[in-house]
Amino acid sequence: MKKNIDLIYFNAGGGHRASARALEAVLKNSHPDWNVRLVNLFEVLDSRQVYKRVTGVAPEEFYNRQLAKGWTMAMTPELRILQAFIRLTHQVMVKRLQEHWIETEPDMVVSLVPNFNRAMYDSLVSSLPGVPYVTILTDLADNAPHFWIEENQQQHFICGTDKAMEQARAAGHPDRCIHGSSGMLLHPDFYRKPDIDRREQLQAAGFDPDKPVGLVMFGGHGSKAMIKIAKQLSDVQMIYICGHNAALAKKISKMQTRAHKLVEGFTTQMPVYMEMADFFIGKPGPGSISEAIRKDMPVIVVSNKWTMIQERYNGEWITKNGLGIVLPSFAKINQAVHRLLDDLDRYKANVRRQDNQAVFEVPHILENILAQSELAQQAPITTSTIAN
Repeated sequence: MKKNIDLIYFNAGGGHRASARALEAVLKNSHPDWNVRLVNLFEVLDSRQVYKRVTGVAPEEFYNRQLAKGWTMAMTPELRILQAFIRLTHQVMVKRLQEHWIETEPDMVVSLVPNFNRAMYDSLVSSLPGVPYVTILTDLADNAPHFWIEENQQQHFICGTDKAMEQARAAGHPDRCIHGSSGMLLHPDFYRKPDIDRREQLQAAGFDPDKPVGLVMFGGHGSKAMIKIAKQLSDVQMIYICGHNAALAKKISKMQTRAHKLVEGFTTQMPVYMEMADFFIGKPGPGSISEAIRKDMPVIVVSNKWTMIQERYNGEWITKNGLGIVLPSFAKINQAVHRLLDDLDRYKANVRRQDNQAVFEVPHILENILAQSELAQQAPITTSTIAN
C-alpha cells in the first residue's frame, strides 16, 4: 500500500507553494511508492470560505495584494497580530485539523509554512500518534518566536542554512531531529541544461552576447521600483520580468534606452531567462535569490526598514558569502551594477561555490525520517522503554 505523504502549503507570497510543488515533482520520481499530496492549509481550516464570504477576499489574497503594492512595512506589526490571533483560536484550529488528519490518514506530514506549526503538530500527535511531523524552512533563517521553529515539539526540521540549524538547536531540539540541506527548495527545471546555446539565445533576443546582461524581477506582480531601475540602467543590457503587471511592462517598454532591453510579462520560463543573464536585481526573497544563484548570477538587493522581517537575514547571508551587493535603496543602482560588473568574475566564483542540491537531498531525509518512525512504532514496549 502506498504511503500518504502530505506537503502542507498556502498561497501567501507564492514561495511556499513553489517549494511544495518543487518537492512534489522530485518525490513523484524518486518515490513512486509514495502518494504525495499537496494540501492547502487554508482550505482545510476554512473549507467553506467563511473568511472570504465575510471580507470579500481570501487571507492569502489580502497578503499578496500588500506585496504587490509594496506595503511591506506594515507587515511586521501585522505578523504579531496574526500570531496572537493564531494563539487565540488554537483550539478551534486543532479541532478542525484533527478531523482532517483522521479523515485523510497521512503517514507523514511535511509543513512548508510558518506560524501554524504549533496547531498542526498538536492536532497530528493527538489524532494520529506516531505519524512523523516535519517542518521544512523555506526561509534562510527563522524569525523567532513562533514563526518557523516551535519549542517543546518532538518533530523534525530541515534547514537550508547553518543559521537556521543553530536556531533549531537554541530552541532545544536535539541534533537527531535537525537535518541540514544545501539550500532552499528549487524546481528541478532550474537544474536542467538549456536546449539552446546561450550565445545563440542572446543573439536571437537582440542582445550583444559579448556584453553583460542583467535581469530584474520582483515577483508575480512586479514593482514600481523597476521603473526607477530602468531609468538608471539605460546603458546596460537588461531583461525586465513584470509578471501580471501589464501596465508596468508597458511603461518600461516605452522607455528610451541606449542598450537593448527585453520586457516580459508573466512567464513560466524563468530558468530560460535566468540562463541568459549575468546578474540579478530584485527583492531579497529566499526563492528568487536562490534561483538566481543556482543560475550563476550574483545578486543586487535592498535591505531596509521596508524589507519583510523574515527576509532581513538574507542580506547578511549574501554579504557574508560574497554573493552580491546589498543596498539601502535603489537610488544608486547604476553605481552598484557597474561596481559588480567590474568584479564580476569574483562574484561569479563565489556564486558557483553555492551548490544547492536541496530538492534532491530532502527526499532522502524524509525517507530516513519515515523509516525511523516505522521502526519506533514496531519496537516492543518494555519496562526500560516506559522508564525512558
